[in-house]
Amino acid sequence: MQIDHVTLHSLRIPLVAPFTTSFSTQHARTVVAVEVAAMTDHGEITGWGECGALAEPVYSEEYADGAVDVIERFALPRLARAQRERPLTAETVGEHLAPIVGHRMAKAALESAILDAQLKASRTSFADYLGVTASRVASGVSVGIQDSVDALLEAVAGFVDQGYQRIKLKIQPGWDLEPVRAVREAHPDVPLQVDANAAYTLTDSAHLRALDDFDLLLIEQPLGEADMRQHAELARVMRTPMCLDESVVSAQSAADAIAWGAAAVINIKPSRVGGYLEARRIHDVARASGIAVWCGGMLETGLARGANAALAGLPGFTLPGDISASDRFYVRDLTTPYVLRDGHIDVPTFPGLCEEPDAEAVANFAVASTRVDVA
Repeated sequence: MQIDHVTLHSLRIPLVAPFTTSFSTQHARTVVAVEVAAMTDHGEITGWGECGALAEPVYSEEYADGAVDVIERFALPRLARAQRERPLTAETVGEHLAPIVGHRMAKAALESAILDAQLKASRTSFADYLGVTASRVASGVSVGIQDSVDALLEAVAGFVDQGYQRIKLKIQPGWDLEPVRAVREAHPDVPLQVDANAAYTLTDSAHLRALDDFDLLLIEQPLGEADMRQHAELARVMRTPMCLDESVVSAQSAADAIAWGAAAVINIKPSRVGGYLEARRIHDVARASGIAVWCGGMLETGLARGANAALAGLPGFTLPGDISASDRFYVRDLTTPYVLRDGHIDVPTFPGLCEEPDAEAVANFAVASTRVDVA
């Protein structure tokens, strides 16, 4: 394939309700959508990708405007030089961009758009590309920090009534034992897990051990992303399985976490690890080691939600992921909405990673748009 040009769409999409974690409150989602126009053996094809970076560098060092800058100034010139020597493929994007240190979310968005175009050209679904045979995946939901325990219980009850197969609660110092206890008492049989987004330190281990009383599936990323050894220490004193999120950014770091004993479970967010191809490699490493994985979410639109569902169809994904219905976050999605059916999300069968987004929706949510010629 030869990329002709790339359009970087900066979008601002309102959320159904504010979503609060230990690091931010989002009233709207800032989305960088990458549109790749390429010439393939099958003619001109357009592919789309979505960047998981937030508006501010609070989840990771990346942020949306920075991702646009990195793609425009550094990533695309490298791909332009590469494709002058030989046709570009999605499988080689990672190698071409490897000299750029970090910026995995920016790289993931670009790789996704190229992979989408490549699969659309060959009329291949992402599920078929991965070898996935599952037709649907169990859907879990993430519940942000609420204004009160009563508000939390009301939100959780609504999601349970909708049929979600697992509830994840965001926690932070001052909002942990009481809300988790209340939810567990109200829903003794619902699969429940908690996510701290690195809000604690190892000195909180005695406090965190109290979570063992609530029969949780896992505790996700309680300590800092660089604290691999400390997570291993905490895992040794807690019965609740330790899950890593921000600490795992590659197959290599996944292997290190497993070797340390820092992770009994790994949350795989494709955008965080540099794209779906690296996500599959992490799945393979974990499965070979007997470590469970599940697919995390970054409030994706339809440009990435279906691809997450396909990824979660791989056999190592044994826990429900954060692959909720579109209406969990958005009144209007960019593509055909994803719908919860009996607690599951269907694995897409259309060619590519995503459907072509609705042009009117893209235009309505657009904040800025930049075209970069590559050929």
